[in-house]
Amino acid sequence: MTLTELKYIVAVAREKHFGHAADACYVSQPTLSVAIKKLEEELDVKLFERSAGEVTVTPLGEEIVRQAQSVLEQAAAIKEIAKRGKDPLAGPLTLGVIYTIGPYLLPDLVRQAIKRSPQMPLMLQENFTVKLLEMLRTGEIDCAILAEPFPDTGLAMAPLYDEPFMAAVPSTHPLATQKSITAAELKSETMLLLGAGHCFRDHVLEVCPEFARFASNAEGIRKSFEGSSLETIKHMVAAGMGVTLVPRLSVPRDALLTVSRRRKSDETYIRYLPIREEDGSPPPTRRVVLAWRRSFTRYEAIAALRNAIYACELPGVTRLS
Repeated sequence: MTLTELKYIVAVAREKHFGHAADACYVSQPTLSVAIKKLEEELDVKLFERSAGEVTVTPLGEEIVRQAQSVLEQAAAIKEIAKRGKDPLAGPLTLGVIYTIGPYLLPDLVRQAIKRSPQMPLMLQENFTVKLLEMLRTGEIDCAILAEPFPDTGLAMAPLYDEPFMAAVPSTHPLATQKSITAAELKSETMLLLGAGHCFRDHVLEVCPEFARFASNAEGIRKSFEGSSLETIKHMVAAGMGVTLVPRLSVPRDALLTVSRRRKSDETYIRYLPIREEDGSPPPTRRVVLAWRRSFTRYEAIAALRNAIYACELPGVTRLS
């Protein structure tokens, strides 16, 4: 039994496909298949059920795959301990980021990381929260920047900042003349939402829960539309198709200047409005955290990443320590 064979069975269990698993491990499919068959013969168990176009893990195989993942993590930890003895920050750090944070935090974060820890390049992975949690569990990424809430997976976490939401409305909309807005004022509008899988979609529906019922009926075609990214939705707002909520860091700096202070080239078709307190309820925010496996041994790397994040400008958010 070798670590390579354990790596192969973990990859097949994750990908549910021998070809995709071979690609992920940078080997040919015959090489991977032969190694797994050899391991099955050595253990005298069947790890996978093979059928046309589908691979499933046997009940006993699931238990073995879990143990294999644990062994691989421990083996990786040995290498990391050795690296830490030389330079705790040496080598890349694999960072996952959700789609509604990455485009707005990463440009400044990468600059800060290069400036502060050039020997620790960031390998970046954007994905949905659920996928990033799975990648954390399997060791595909070292840490992730996520927005709460998400399922308790036993991860170590450090709060980074609380980020308020802002309403984005077309500049020609009657609401655009106001200095702020309430969630109640949005209820009669056409709400533009991110598609299923985005945690920020759930955040918006918490603020305006009445739009949740439109997702599965004909009235929803009138009352809500979905986009694949925040930037796509902003274009839809600019075109006058509706309104939406956005996280504060996604708001362009010049968009919050008064009209008299904007350069002509910066003229925008979107008005961003803060959401004010109503009925004693505070304005909506999301808490952004850094999460990593408790077994991850590069504590200095996590600390360096946090320091790089805190060195970012982060306009309009409340920093947490």
